[in-house]
Amino acid sequence: MVSTEENPSLGEAAGYFLSDLAPEESGVSRQEVNKFVRWFGRERPFTGLTASEIDNFAEHFSRSDTDYLSKLALIRAFLIYAKKKRWSKTNLATHLKARKGKTKPIASARGAVMEAVSITRQGQAELEAELTILQDERYQAIDEITRAAADKDFRENAPLDAAKERRGWIEGRIMELEGILKAAVIVDEQRASLKVGIGDSVVLCELNSAEEMRYTLVSPKEVNVTKGKISGASPMGKAVIGKEQGETVEIIAPAGKLLYRIERIER
Repeated sequence: MVSTEENPSLGEAAGYFLSDLAPEESGVSRQEVNKFVRWFGRERPFTGLTASEIDNFAEHFSRSDTDYLSKLALIRAFLIYAKKKRWSKTNLATHLKARKGKTKPIASARGAVMEAVSITRQGQAELEAELTILQDERYQAIDEITRAAADKDFRENAPLDAAKERRGWIEGRIMELEGILKAAVIVDEQRASLKVGIGDSVVLCELNSAEEMRYTLVSPKEVNVTKGKISGASPMGKAVIGKEQGETVEIIAPAGKLLYRIERIER
């Protein structure tokens, strides 16, 4: 008989993966990997996952979350781990692809009026800090290109390609941040309403597993998965915004309805 570890369910596979991570890595990955597992069902055999399902999963989140690249990277690490464990015959991580056009920088013609972007005051400060760091890194990227270009064999100059890609990303992100900050409108974080809104932190309990998770609802431009900040436009964000403490919300996934109870709303 095949042992459980050789042919695990998704829930078991996630447990093995998370237990092998360093403590600081496990905390960051746990919420996203468990979300992936709940999406398809904890009891489903890992071997039953298909490439098309993985592709559809990526498509679903790319439509609703501007920081989906960071989230997919965490899940991709799980899928690569599964391939090394031989739970899958193919590397399903290759089907967890970024969607073209998702991370295009904000740009506008000179004199054009940009659409207002609602962000929290803390979010504004964090974006300004990130902009400052990237402006410094811009010069380091230029130096890296210069050093890599010293190798005259451009046909297989991977460092040069990597340096150019890095600088391109930095310039695009700088342009995006500058656009966001120019169009920023600070949301009121001192609302009297008891309902969930942008800027609130929400503690949720997944009813089937009793697992608790904590998210902070922010604008799409402030999303940071490593800090638990999710977009109000994400599936979870849409489900909880406007709800009150104690209410139950649901998200439709291939595994069926995922039910969560709002335990606390923190401001």
